[in-house]
Amino acid sequence: MEGKRQQASHNMSESWSHPLNCHSLAYLEGLYSKYLENRDSVSEEWREYFEKISPNGTNGYHPYDGPTFKPRGLFSPPTNGHRLAEFTAAPPTRRPNLQLRIDKLVRAYRVRGHLIARLDPLGIPRGEVPELDPAFHDIHESELDEPVAKDTLYGASELTVRKVLKRLRNTYCRYIGVQFMHIDDYEVKDWLTVQMETSQNRLKVGGVAQRRILRKLTDAVMFEEFIQKKYVGAKSFSLEGAESLIPLLDMAIESAAGHGIKEIVMAMAHRGRLNVLANIMGKSPSKIFREFEDVDPELHIGRGDVKYHLGYSSDWVAENGEALHLSLCFNPSHLEFVNPVALGRVRAKQDRYHDSNREKCMGILIHGDAAFAGQGIIQETLNMSQLEGYHTGGTLHVVVNNQIGFTTSPIQSRSNTYATAVAKMLQIPIFHVNGEDPEAVAQVVELAMDFRKRYKRDVIIDMYCYRLHGHNEGDEPSFTQPLLYDTIKQHKSVRDSYMDHLLSLGEVTQEHAEEIAEERRQHLEQELSVARNGELHPYCELPKGIWAGYSGGSHKGVKEVDTGISRKKIKSLLTKTAKVQESFHIHSKLQRILENRLKMAQGERPLDWAAAEALAMASLAVEGYRVRLSGQDSERGTFSHRHSAFHDIKNGNVYRPLQHLAPDQAPVEIFNSPLSEAGVLGFEYGYSLDTPDGLTAWEAQFGDFVNSAQVIIDQFIASAEDKWYRLSGIVLLLPHGFEGLGPEHSSARLERFLLLCAEQNIQVTNLTTPAQFFHLLRRQVVRRWRKPLVLMSPKSLLRHPKCVSDIADFESGTFVPIIPDPPVDGVKVKRILLCTGKIYYELLEKREELGRDDVRIVRLEQLYPIREDRLQEILEPFEKGTPIYWVQEEPANMGAWRYIKGRFGTRIFKKHPLRGVYRPHSASPATGSMSSHLLEQKELIEKAFA
Repeated sequence: MEGKRQQASHNMSESWSHPLNCHSLAYLEGLYSKYLENRDSVSEEWREYFEKISPNGTNGYHPYDGPTFKPRGLFSPPTNGHRLAEFTAAPPTRRPNLQLRIDKLVRAYRVRGHLIARLDPLGIPRGEVPELDPAFHDIHESELDEPVAKDTLYGASELTVRKVLKRLRNTYCRYIGVQFMHIDDYEVKDWLTVQMETSQNRLKVGGVAQRRILRKLTDAVMFEEFIQKKYVGAKSFSLEGAESLIPLLDMAIESAAGHGIKEIVMAMAHRGRLNVLANIMGKSPSKIFREFEDVDPELHIGRGDVKYHLGYSSDWVAENGEALHLSLCFNPSHLEFVNPVALGRVRAKQDRYHDSNREKCMGILIHGDAAFAGQGIIQETLNMSQLEGYHTGGTLHVVVNNQIGFTTSPIQSRSNTYATAVAKMLQIPIFHVNGEDPEAVAQVVELAMDFRKRYKRDVIIDMYCYRLHGHNEGDEPSFTQPLLYDTIKQHKSVRDSYMDHLLSLGEVTQEHAEEIAEERRQHLEQELSVARNGELHPYCELPKGIWAGYSGGSHKGVKEVDTGISRKKIKSLLTKTAKVQESFHIHSKLQRILENRLKMAQGERPLDWAAAEALAMASLAVEGYRVRLSGQDSERGTFSHRHSAFHDIKNGNVYRPLQHLAPDQAPVEIFNSPLSEAGVLGFEYGYSLDTPDGLTAWEAQFGDFVNSAQVIIDQFIASAEDKWYRLSGIVLLLPHGFEGLGPEHSSARLERFLLLCAEQNIQVTNLTTPAQFFHLLRRQVVRRWRKPLVLMSPKSLLRHPKCVSDIADFESGTFVPIIPDPPVDGVKVKRILLCTGKIYYELLEKREELGRDDVRIVRLEQLYPIREDRLQEILEPFEKGTPIYWVQEEPANMGAWRYIKGRFGTRIFKKHPLRGVYRPHSASPATGSMSSHLLEQKELIEKAFA
């Protein structure tokens, strides 16, 4: 066909007074496109010519595509102003270096061919790329039939310049554009080149597969049309304009089954979610319609979520007979923040399978174009993909590219050609594909899934489509994009275009296509009848599967557990955390730490915070509970206290004592994370969703930095049980305390967590002893009540001489939510100081200095859920009217003061006047001056006793 194109150029130029150039070629292409639509739309002379070069004179034939499907609205070959036919005769002296010039052209197409690929279903022209013009490389018309080396391209035995041009355009400039030449690894790049050039980037789709694609497109289209007709004006965030997502996911899941995948975790935002729920996840349409009906307003008072945020899980039986479990994550409106959550779930499932090769579970993340380009959580998630602690064997990313974000055009929302530009940070290919060519979509799905399996890396499919309606069904898009939506209104659906293609091939009949549509329509009508007339079954999924036996809700009735362990076990485990192999060369300063740890094991020295943590983790591991902790510098610990990994000072070998406790122990994994809060916390939260029987923790470098992950805290951790009935036992370790380190190294914003507390959704603690920390961590796992745990963890207390616990404190008992002073006989108490965390030791020191036995100190170790019954019991012996002072380091508008005052008012239990001692109101948590801090702290402590 390419030969005919060049012949056309030659013939036409003979009858014209000027040579055929880029502009006249574009004109010729336009005429030919009109001819394909309507033979009578061009003059008789042109009609006769086109009939000669077109097989049977039929539609569906592209000038250099060969007889393949031409979706309605797609422009003809990618001239776009390129001077592809502007040749002159080549001087004989230039012929010997033809191969060099061809090699340069080939490389240009591999690097830049995607820039003129026909990706836009609406046919918006793309810019000129001079390097793709043969003339740019001094390739001349007289050389078109010259032979070139057979290894110029893959997959061809004999090549001429003309054939090379045709294959390059077919491979890199049809409906698929690929960015892959940024990959450094030659083997990876070469493998991709072979796969694409051998097939010319076109999958041979048989009749059975074509009919399956048509059925999936029909399912997608019928579902959206049905919703629009039955629930006029209701928000559904339809998939219309991007219906190819349904066959894409269908093909990806089938491919995963062929690769041995057992579970897939999917995540997506709201656009198209209902369609995916119905046509991929297998959620009954009647349940979706019931959510539209919304007939019981009392059912979800104060809880639940909108229908297009809900998740689902189901089982899928593939064509090869293999079964897969599918999970679609619940998602808030914060678009891409679900991504690390989903991948944390994938990692947890892989660990549950003992799948260290990351081959049995995978993630599929569905993105929007504006969000992929605009939200930083994308970069954080991509960055984790190849890291030891977060690798999942490769994720399939699907960008549903509507080419618009709400009302914002791409030119206003990104600084790059593609929404996927950030993904070039990874050594992975990015496949851009026209969503209106389902068979091109099939090609990139197969290639992407094969790449993922072979290299265990992420892969991107950027599917260009459009959005039929505005941001939602009630939004008017023509206010801001009038021309775009004029074009969209005149555009056929992808289902209709593909059906026309199959009709022309004889793969389906019009009657059969209508039967498929009518069958789906009737099914939806039946489901609607069930939704409107059937019995209401409130959605309140009880814990099942691995979550069976665990509970959330109120803590009333929850049985406390003894979290102590025997003296023998304490000695054995602490000893193992304090020993390395004889051949291991440990740092001299660490040797002293290990010697002290051995004394603790023998009961010769009280346990410090680090020893208590190590003992808690070790005891859980030998009891079969998996332990996972990650965070910035968490292996050593920000404050050089943990030292979970020892580094040999002579050879760099690493020894991790917690992994050498017992032959049958559960894994203990402590990872240094990238410098990210939202991404890593999201990942660990996701991990906790699929690990109810383990300890999953995230540690902030300083608690102040936790607000970088506020979306994960607000939208997932604090509210998931209320919105989605999802439980988690995630632990947040947030170093907190005013120690003169400035406004960004003092406060984990305790007040913000307390503001989130309601319906016993989370636990908020601030501890004062290592034994309390030990029992709290063990309780979090051993007890079957699952709630996120937020701990204001210590900094200076890690080495405070009084912040230690005797070995006996670890042998029995459990976590104590409120710790009172021991009673003192014969002393009338004049004042009660109520506090939490580190400030206790400063109050204790001041009381000893003043000899104020008439002042009692009560420590709230657990601020929420607060044990009012226990507090009332502790305060019972004190006389009515004895004042209580809440003492905190934070300013009055921060910390726990407002929470305490809001809970108890001006008199605690109507018996004790309540006042506060705190720093003055402040916009910033703390001063940046050490001397000012010391002065403020001194005045605050003195005021507590004034």
